[in-house]
Amino acid sequence: MSRERKIIVNALTRVEGEGALHIRLDGDEVEEVRLSIYEPPRFFEALLRGRSIEEVPDITARICGICPVAYQMSSVHALESALKITVTPEIRALRRLLYCGEWIESHALHVFLLSAPDFFGCASGIELAKQFPQQINDGLRVRKVGNSLLEILGGRAIHPVNVRVGGFHRMPSREELTPLLSELDWALAAAIELADWVAGFPFPTFDATCELIAMHHPDEYSMNQGRIASTQFPTLDIDEYEQHFSEDQVAHSTALQSTRRGHLSPYLLGPLARVALNRDQLSPQAFALAEKICPASVTENRFASILARMIEIVSCLEESIAAIQRYETASQAFVPYVTQSGFGCAATEAPRGLLYHHYEINDEGRVSGAKIVPPTSQNQRQIEFDLRGYLPQLIRESDQTIANECEKLIRTYDPCISCSSHFLTVHVVRH
Repeated sequence: MSRERKIIVNALTRVEGEGALHIRLDGDEVEEVRLSIYEPPRFFEALLRGRSIEEVPDITARICGICPVAYQMSSVHALESALKITVTPEIRALRRLLYCGEWIESHALHVFLLSAPDFFGCASGIELAKQFPQQINDGLRVRKVGNSLLEILGGRAIHPVNVRVGGFHRMPSREELTPLLSELDWALAAAIELADWVAGFPFPTFDATCELIAMHHPDEYSMNQGRIASTQFPTLDIDEYEQHFSEDQVAHSTALQSTRRGHLSPYLLGPLARVALNRDQLSPQAFALAEKICPASVTENRFASILARMIEIVSCLEESIAAIQRYETASQAFVPYVTQSGFGCAATEAPRGLLYHHYEINDEGRVSGAKIVPPTSQNQRQIEFDLRGYLPQLIRESDQTIANECEKLIRTYDPCISCSSHFLTVHVVRH
């Protein structure tokens, strides 16, 4: 007699984009787990073909409303690689500051409105705020500080417009940035206190060893420069990415799924991987916080990703304060360049993990080929793999409980489903 159970979540909640979960159980055996992404694919790689390179940052920013800076920054870094552009130290420092703003606002949104409610059985951040009004209000105020950085440096908080190939359209003045210092100081103290609150959450137990991959830089917590690091192989140059990683189409997803070439097992990107691989590069107060609330053993519990996000918020706030304190208004907004044919690639760390871009440019300064590999599409296989590992401890629960608990696990990755849905197969050939 068959003991088959089918558990379906038709629409995942409190995630960005549209996806579903399909589980098939036979008694105590997990027969099938599918993270079904059905977000309509948006063919950004095709939309970029024939466009001037100056249009690319504004187009790629539209891929996501939560992490537009990551797409902009990856695109300009790749185009600058193709054009052999080296930006000034001042431009580089402001780009990191802009990236800090995005990490702060994105992580705070996830922690306080999307993920934290799961630890208290709440259906929404609004419901959670009734239990913890001060913490949620403070968390959203921290997020607002990140948005303020985006507005000043990017021109606006959503889909910033100030980034360009070679630098910025306009450099901010010191007078524009220094008023943020008092609020940043408040936010840093508040974030450390909030991290202690989050560390006291009732964490489910789910320790799972897997390959962790993140950017690594010896001198700084890697955001938009460095090499690709892993817990299972030596570091790689960014231009080796396509030699070691590939994307494949699966029938149940409009997002391509990534694997390491020659390896069937998936890998994990995102805050847990970054903190595990780059702990020594955290800011001083963030490092102390990591040692206190997120020791190395904790990074194997997927639900601890909320702790890693709090640590990164603290690191970004501390770095932002230091960057603004030493900033003097720069006169050179961008580095002039000569358009030429070529190809270039780059990777940065979006809030959700490593994001890879590769472009080919023709003699007219237009894009002739593009490839974009979002972090959520790379995490898909690991999410499915982790669900398989998590389900055995839930097998005796009701179908509704299993669905709810699996949805909570999915939310810990903060999947950005809209970003991931690019099922156009793209071949970029190096000359």
